Amino acid sequence: MTALADIYTRLPDSIDDLPPPPNAEAVEQADYRARHWSSSIPGPLKPGSPEHKRAMADMFRETFNPYRPSVINWPKLEPDALRRVTSLPIWDIAVQTEGKARLRMAAYARMIDDPDIKDAISRNAWEENRHKEVLSKLVEAYGIEMAPEPPYVEPKDVEWAYLVTGFSECVDSFFAFGMFRVAQTSGFFPAELIETFEPVMQEECRHILLFANWLAWYRAVMPAWKRPWFELKVLAVWGFLIYERLGLVHSVDANGEEHTQDNNFTVTGTKDMTSQDITLADFMQLCLTENARRFSGYDPRLLRPKLAPNIAKTILFVLRLFGRKPHDLEAGAPVPA
Repeated sequence: MTALADIYTRLPDSIDDLPPPPNAEAVEQADYRARHWSSSIPGPLKPGSPEHKRAMADMFRETFNPYRPSVINWPKLEPDALRRVTSLPIWDIAVQTEGKARLRMAAYARMIDDPDIKDAISRNAWEENRHKEVLSKLVEAYGIEMAPEPPYVEPKDVEWAYLVTGFSECVDSFFAFGMFRVAQTSGFFPAELIETFEPVMQEECRHILLFANWLAWYRAVMPAWKRPWFELKVLAVWGFLIYERLGLVHSVDANGEEHTQDNNFTVTGTKDMTSQDITLADFMQLCLTENARRFSGYDPRLLRPKLAPNIAKTILFVLRLFGRKPHDLEAGAPVPA
C-alpha cells in the first residue's frame, strides 16, 4: 500500500506535523466549529443529489479540528486513577481498531473517483490515524502493557472492510457516548483526562454522521442491478459484527502474558466505570440522550445513524412494559455546549 501521505488530502502524515495553535482562543473557536455546522445550500438535502453530496463533504471538511485532540498535555494521575485507567481491558483492541480503520478507509478512498467523497473519506482515514496516535501516546504516557500490534494488511474486499468499519463505529460510538458520560459523572476518569478525550468522542460523532450520509448517497446513486448484491453484503456485515461481539479477543504481550480484550466493552463495561446502580434502562436512556446531544449542532437535514438508537428505544419500550423505567442520571459534571 502507498504511504498514508499519498492518500490523505492536504493533511500531514503525523499529528506532530500539524501547525500549533496561535493561542487558546483559536483552540476554543476550532472546537466550537467542530461541533456546530449548517449548510448554506437551501432546501432539502435529498440523498443522491449533488446538493446532499456537497453538504456531506463540506460538513466533514469544515468541521475538521486541527488542534484538538492533537495538542495534548497528558495529566499526571494519582495512583488510584492510574490503576483504574491501566486496568481497563480495552487498550490493545482500541489501538488495533483505529489502525485497521485508518487502513480500510484509506484503501476505500483510493477506489473513489468522485472528488468530494474521496476527500471526505480520506480525511476520515487521517482522523482515524490521529486517534491511533493519541491512544498510542496515552499508552506510552501511563505505561500500559500492550501486546505487539499485528501487521495491518490492506483488505482484499475493500468495500466489505469499509462497511464493517463504518457500521461497527455507528454501534460502538452510540454506546461509547453513554459510557463516556458515565465515566465523566462518576469521576472514574479525572477531569483532565475527560477533557483530553472529549474531542475524540466528538470526532467519532462526525465519523458516523459522514458514514450514514455516505451510505444513503451510495445507495441512491447505485445502479439498480447492483442493489440486491449490496444489500446482501450489508446483511452479511451485520451477521459478522454480531458474531464478533459474542466473543473475547486474546493476545499475548512481549513478556508472554495473555491479555483479554472485550469487543463489546462499550455495552458490557458500564458497571466497571461507576459505583452507581445503573440499570440497563438507565444506560439505554443515557446513550440516547448523549447521542442526541452530540448530533444536535449539525445541520438537521443530514441523516443520522438510526439502528443503534432504535435498538435502545426498543429495549426501553420492552423494559417499561415490565415497569423498569430509567432513573434520572442527568445530574453531574457539566458537558461542552
